[in-house]
Amino acid sequence: MENILKQIKEALESPLLEHDIIIDDITYGKENNYNFLRITLDKKNGLDLDTIVMATNIINPIIDELDLISDSYVLDVISKGSE
Repeated sequence: MENILKQIKEALESPLLEHDIIIDDITYGKENNYNFLRITLDKKNGLDLDTIVMATNIINPIIDELDLISDSYVLDVISKGSE
């Protein structure tokens, strides 16, 4: 799984950096019978909800195209400090 998370991070870094968004962490795990792909983001002056939505709209098609995770999961895009 570490290799998959690394591939995801590499694919997402450049498109997100175009908007000054930094990937803080990417994790994959099970919580309450659901698998979560959690991507924690950060930005110099912080992230507001609109930026999280924009980032999710960037991330989602890239993740879908990569198709690296065969299990069903919930994509959870959050800002650093909100976990």
